[in-house]
Amino acid sequence: MAINEKSYAYGASKSSIREIFAYGMARKAEIGAENVFDFSLGNPSSPAPDEVRASLARSLELPPVQLHGYTPANGMAPAREAVAHSLTRRFQAECGDAPVASADDIYLTCGAAASLSITFHALVNAGDEVIVIAPYFPEYRVWIETAGATCIKVLADQQTFQVDAEAVRAAITPHTKAIVINSPNNPVGAVYTRKTLNELANVLREREEALGTDIYLVSDEPYREITYGAEVPWNPAIYDRTIVCYSYSKSLSLPGERIGWVLVPPTNPEHDRLVLAVAGAGRKLGFVCAPAIFQRVLMDCVDIPSDVDAYARNREALTAGLTRLGYEYVEPDGAFYLWVKALEPDAEAFFEKAKALDLLPVPSDSFGCPGWVRIGYCVDYETIVNSMPAWEKLAAQYR
Repeated sequence: MAINEKSYAYGASKSSIREIFAYGMARKAEIGAENVFDFSLGNPSSPAPDEVRASLARSLELPPVQLHGYTPANGMAPAREAVAHSLTRRFQAECGDAPVASADDIYLTCGAAASLSITFHALVNAGDEVIVIAPYFPEYRVWIETAGATCIKVLADQQTFQVDAEAVRAAITPHTKAIVINSPNNPVGAVYTRKTLNELANVLREREEALGTDIYLVSDEPYREITYGAEVPWNPAIYDRTIVCYSYSKSLSLPGERIGWVLVPPTNPEHDRLVLAVAGAGRKLGFVCAPAIFQRVLMDCVDIPSDVDAYARNREALTAGLTRLGYEYVEPDGAFYLWVKALEPDAEAFFEKAKALDLLPVPSDSFGCPGWVRIGYCVDYETIVNSMPAWEKLAAQYR
């Protein structure tokens, strides 16, 4: 019997990140977890805040039918109101007199994957193009193509890894429907500056006017709260035609619970139709009624800060150790990844040498950019310290 060949192809090709993570799990079972230095997955090592456990305990006291019952498709009103109030408190100063968000602007989702999938399905039609800034999270391409659009890669500035606005200008065509940005960035850790975002917004407005089209900015923000002193501007205050996608996987250390949201800001010129398109995309994809218990967690924990100190300590240990060994890298201003220059042009070959020493970074080819590896430092501090002899052995092979 015939099956969907596109779905088969996605299943057969798999995710490099997940494949390396699976290898690491098997290798730990074989030689001991303390002997494998797995930097592959963005799985937060900081525990969820105590407030999350307290919220769950309160939920478990509710009558079972109330606890486990359906919510509205777009999420419980009090949960959406909690998110809207939080965004307004935090970003009203950037928006001036313009409203930031209301409950009706927000659609609760099963994490950022659902948020982005819903957004692409709400925006694109067959023949449209969506620009991504490379290096980029590999699943963007899957979600864009599944929505029926073509994924167009534009390299970031290879020195600063900020968005190269002029390269974006050159890539925009009459078919361009959206551009995806991710700041703080996975995999580099770059935080896009206000200057960068203003330049990008100006390019988008100029090309919209010249081509007579609408170009949307999709801002993917799961790492917004994980920074080391850098400002993370509120994109809807810079470019009206913005949609924001968010997940609590990183900020509250809840990657396994899959809870997040899509925001259509009230300043978006297509707001009313887009809100319905987002709801319709959620409906057709089956992304309705995000997990009710974790909608209640949002109500209780929406403003609980991330434990950035643990990641900052890891970042310091990793960068100090690799600097001593002569590795080159991009200083991360946010997220919990270090973008390290491979010691040969072929990142895959470099990874294989690292793998032989039970070092498991992710080669940059899967992120659409050659010659680097991503090291996820959201691991136990001891993993970083104990990995340094292996990094030293790896560097010695190239001397």
